[in-house]
Amino acid sequence: MTGLVDTRTPNPKNFFPGDDHDWELVIGLEVHAQVTSNAKLFSGASTEFGNEQNANVSLVDAAMPGMLPVINEACVRQAVKTGLGLNAQINNRSVFDRKNYFYPDLPQGYQISQLYHPIVGEGVVTIQVGPDKQGQFESVEIGIERLHLEQDAGKSMHDQHPTMSFVDLNRSGVALMEIVSKPDIRSIDEAKAYITKLRSILRYLGTCDGNMDQGSMRADVNVSVRKPGGEFGTRCEIKNVNSIRFMGQAIDYEARRQIDILEEGGTIDQETRLFDPNKGETRSMRSKEEAHDYRYFPDPDLLPLEFDDAYVDQIRAELPELPDAKRIRFMDEGLSEYDASILVSDKSIADFFEKVVEGRDAKVSANWVINDLLGALNKAGKSLEESPVSATQLGGIINLIKDGTISGKIAKDLFEIVWNEGGDPAKIVDERGMAQVTDTGAIEAAVDEIIAANPDKVQQAIEKPNMIGWFVGQVMKATGGKANPQAVNELLRKKING
Repeated sequence: MTGLVDTRTPNPKNFFPGDDHDWELVIGLEVHAQVTSNAKLFSGASTEFGNEQNANVSLVDAAMPGMLPVINEACVRQAVKTGLGLNAQINNRSVFDRKNYFYPDLPQGYQISQLYHPIVGEGVVTIQVGPDKQGQFESVEIGIERLHLEQDAGKSMHDQHPTMSFVDLNRSGVALMEIVSKPDIRSIDEAKAYITKLRSILRYLGTCDGNMDQGSMRADVNVSVRKPGGEFGTRCEIKNVNSIRFMGQAIDYEARRQIDILEEGGTIDQETRLFDPNKGETRSMRSKEEAHDYRYFPDPDLLPLEFDDAYVDQIRAELPELPDAKRIRFMDEGLSEYDASILVSDKSIADFFEKVVEGRDAKVSANWVINDLLGALNKAGKSLEESPVSATQLGGIINLIKDGTISGKIAKDLFEIVWNEGGDPAKIVDERGMAQVTDTGAIEAAVDEIIAANPDKVQQAIEKPNMIGWFVGQVMKATGGKANPQAVNELLRKKING
């Protein structure tokens, strides 16, 4: 990471406890995001995930003699689009460099990357940290240092044979966007919120699928500690973290490790470390390299990448509504910041909600999506794409509540039926006789019966009006939950007060 400039004021609530005094965490993230593209950065080989080993390999990817790279324009567009989504400076001229190092799964013996002249410059991501106990969020701006394009390496496999390692080059040459943050992150919660927000932006833009479990998005986490407001400490880099949960664990362990060393009078060695999720700890991998160790120089096989402002403006015009703008719109339409933040956190959730809310009350729709649907999916261990209840079906349930066909309690039962059996909510209500009773005569008969059977409770309700809720519950129970709650309340108040 470069450009280490402190842009934040120390915040005591973020301080990390030590034995002697508090410490301040300083975190920067280098996120590698695989570009959504059918072909690799410099070849026409497929990028499809899950294919047989070494099936997605061209002569360029295998570094056969005489093979020259040819830039994939679709990847350039995706990088520019991402830069615009990050409110970043788009550089009309950028240069590809060779980053030289040896690794068995790097056939060329170098990686084509961008060091001195990246395609995207400084930008900013605004994260929402929270909610706190009052349901409030804190907005924090995290600076973006740069975004550059580079090719991925292959994959070494050490568990296929007892004495040999195998190499899979399917990933070799796949386009990556390396998004480097400034060292503006001051807590584990902020780091997790940042990576979550960044993944959300990429998914909204369609420039990376953000599937960390498949390796298409992973992070190198730079961690250091210092006395609050002091000079930057020596940082250690935790390589290739592919889980937000693991990232939080890795930062926590690494911060405590560094604090223990410093409080015992030791010094921190700048190094690259790996996180072992089974042991919950980081371990040393190698001493930290600097740029000069890689002997960067401009790639002689690639001309500088140049485009004009009209090209950028055309891509800008194609940008979708991004999470921040959508969250503000949802709040303007009557949602709380909490509900709006949950709904925009993932594009698939926002899209689902937008279908449900068409022509319906925003708050009611949000409650059903967040509390009932997402709650049920979480309990069942399913993703939204696997939901047994579609947006159309959920909207149908809300319609039946709105027009008085069913009560809120019946709606919960109806949701369970649709979840387990499917079908059209309106037909289910009709076929199973689930419509609520609106006949005041039938409701009044049930009310009279409950009042007559509980004279002592009637007296209590006269003295304490809140007791009427007990009668409502009894009437609803007697009518199988089908009585119109409003009618029940009105009749009870009239009869008991009378």
